[in-house]
Amino acid sequence: MTHVTAAGLPIDHMREGDVEALVALWEATGLTRPWNDPRADIALARRGPHSTILVARDGEAVVGSVMVGHDGHRGWIYYLAVAPSHTKRGLGRGLSAVAEDWLRARGVPKLMLMVRPENEAVRGFYNALGYEEEPRVIFSRRLDQKV
Repeated sequence: MTHVTAAGLPIDHMREGDVEALVALWEATGLTRPWNDPRADIALARRGPHSTILVARDGEAVVGSVMVGHDGHRGWIYYLAVAPSHTKRGLGRGLSAVAEDWLRARGVPKLMLMVRPENEAVRGFYNALGYEEEPRVIFSRRLDQKV
């Protein structure tokens, strides 16, 4: 499934030994939160056929990622990250396009993602790619804690 970005870097499914490199990338780009275990997120995404993690490499180094999956109705992307040393080269755009292609190949008609409201830079990135903000109220409940 290898795809080569405009930046000339290959994007493919993550490898078995990529877990720590992915966690380091996500930490370096501010995507992790104390209440979400990124290793558990990786394991869950890899567990079934409805999600995957795509990785961009510069040589053997992991320099970009996107987690993509679907719930049977909507596609979702998470952890779209580009190493600070590789920004402004089209890699984020390439990762987004590969995630969209992965969903299209599975017949998923709509892609959703969540961005924190105060993250203006990321909101601008997705807006420039043609994504539209859709006002929604999102409810959640932690299932890993007793209520």
